[in-house]
Amino acid sequence: MLRRKIGQRVAMKVGDLAKQTGVSVRTLHYYDEIGLLSPSRRTEAGYRLYDEDDIVRLQQIVSLRQIGFSLTQIQECLSRSEFSPHHVVQLHLSKLKEQIELQQQLCARLETVAAHLQSTEALSIQEFIQLIEVTTMIEKYYTPEQQEQLKVRREALGEERIRQAEAEWQMLIDQARTEMAKGTDPNSETVQAIAQQWQALLQEFTGGDPGIAQSLQSMYQQEGAEMASRGMIDADLMEYMGRAMQASNGSNNVNEASS
Repeated sequence: MLRRKIGQRVAMKVGDLAKQTGVSVRTLHYYDEIGLLSPSRRTEAGYRLYDEDDIVRLQQIVSLRQIGFSLTQIQECLSRSEFSPHHVVQLHLSKLKEQIELQQQLCARLETVAAHLQSTEALSIQEFIQLIEVTTMIEKYYTPEQQEQLKVRREALGEERIRQAEAEWQMLIDQARTEMAKGTDPNSETVQAIAQQWQALLQEFTGGDPGIAQSLQSMYQQEGAEMASRGMIDADLMEYMGRAMQASNGSNNVNEASS
């Protein structure tokens, strides 16, 4: 609850609250209509009056809206006794820090891209767009430490191996898409062989780091397979190979337990 001087009582009309907070009168009326924020008091003439608790609740609503909560989600959160104003402020602060860090990383990456563009005439505008697309996704899902690990991993593999791996990926994707179109069971020997090679390439990319593997999985889940793979894999193929790899992992676990 807000602290106030003894004898001081906060009671703000809707227009005054809108003017001081930047939240429009129309929005405040709407919050009242849906029961999200109803003023605790009214004047004898029926005008809305917002007190300390109302203002605290409005701050929570504004913060939660800014970090992406829907009005329904906010209603649910604020109905919980454990969801305190301090909790909301901490959530907002954490989100802002995350956004600031991502923006700083993106700025550094774009400076690198700009320098690269300045030094060569070979880069097309489409490649530039793809660089931006990949940059934003990488910065969003991989920590700075993971990005450094991936850089070291790329240098260790070398450009020749990377080109080979890209060709292998395309071959596996084509094979998997063919088997899916034929209706081949993901548990079949043919698809299981593809799944094992698929996992081997993933292992080579991540270096066996479970954190990087989790970040990669999160990117595919949040962005969608087609966006994350830049059009190489669609959602149906990803689901098909997911079933195949799940079966392959289950088989491996059984073999390890029996050995």
